[in-house]
Amino acid sequence: MNTISVKNLKRIYKTTTGVIRRKTKEVEAVKDISFEISKGELFGLLGPNGAGKTTTTKVLTTLLIPNAGEVKINGLDIVKDANEIRKQIGFIFGGERGLYWRLSGIDNLRYFASLYHIEPEVSKKRIPYLLDLVGLKGRGDERVEGYSRGMKQRLHVARTLLHDPDILFLDEPTIGLDPVGAREFREVIRDLQAEKKTILLTTHYMFEADSLSDRVAVIDDGIIVALDTPSALKKHVRDLSVVEIETFGIAEIVVNKIRALPFVDAVSTREQDQRQVLLVQTERGAEAVPDLMKSLEGQRVGRVTVREPTLEDAYVRLVGGKS
Repeated sequence: MNTISVKNLKRIYKTTTGVIRRKTKEVEAVKDISFEISKGELFGLLGPNGAGKTTTTKVLTTLLIPNAGEVKINGLDIVKDANEIRKQIGFIFGGERGLYWRLSGIDNLRYFASLYHIEPEVSKKRIPYLLDLVGLKGRGDERVEGYSRGMKQRLHVARTLLHDPDILFLDEPTIGLDPVGAREFREVIRDLQAEKKTILLTTHYMFEADSLSDRVAVIDDGIIVALDTPSALKKHVRDLSVVEIETFGIAEIVVNKIRALPFVDAVSTREQDQRQVLLVQTERGAEAVPDLMKSLEGQRVGRVTVREPTLEDAYVRLVGGKS
C-alpha cells in the first residue's frame, strides 16, 4: 500500500476583484491531479510560483479541504480521518515562524512535546537525540533569538520530529538560507531519508530536487505535466544543448526576440553575482552562438558557454520558460 495516494484532487479558491464594483471569481489552484508516494520515498514537487505546489501540500497536511477527489495518508481519508492523520505526519514550511525566540532551543522542544502529549520521560531522552540529529548538539541551551536562520530551520525539523512521524512534508525548507545553511539542511534531509521517512519536498532549486528526490512531479497551472525519476526527466532535453550567456542587464524585449528565433526551443534567465545569465536551449549547440550574438547587439555581454542539459533545463522546457 502506498503511504500517500492522491486521486483526481481539485482545489478551488474564491477571490474578489475590483474596488467599487467588486466581483467574485473562482480560481482553480489544483486541477484534477493524481500521484502516489511509496513508503520511504522522497518525492519532489516542482513548479513555478502559483502552480499549485503549496496548495497541494496544505491539502495533504489537512490544512485545506479538497473540493473534489480522494486523498489518503496511510490508508486514512484526508477529510474523515484528519485528526488521526495529524498524529502521523509532520510538516515544515519555509521561514522562521513557529518558534518562541526568547526561549532556548530545548525549552521550545519541551513546550511542543507537551502539545503532542509526549510523556516527560520520553521527551527527556528524545530531545537530545533530535538536537544531535539536526546538528544543534551543544546549542540547545541558547536562546533561539541568537540562532542563525539555518539553525532556526534545523530546530523546526527537530520540533517536527518530536512525535516521530512516518511522513514529512517539507515546503521550500531551504528558501532564504545562505549556501552553507542550505547545504547543511540538505544533509539533515539525507539523514531523514536514511531513517526511511516518507518525504514530500517542494522546492525551487532544481539541483536540490535532482540530488535528493527518488521521483519528481512537475506541476504547472494546477496540472502535473511530468512525473518520473530525475534521470528520466533529463531525457526530455537530451536532444538539446544549453547556451549560457552572461549579460549586464538585458531588456525583456530582447529576451522575447531571442525566444522567437526559429532554432530556439526555450529561454530563461537567472541572477548570478549581480549579473544576469541568459539560458538558451537549442538543438544547434555551439553553432547557434553567432546568431544569438547578433540578436544581442548593443547589449553588454560577458562569458558564453555551451553545456549539456540538466534537470533545471528539463523543467524549463516542461513549464515553457516560466520563472
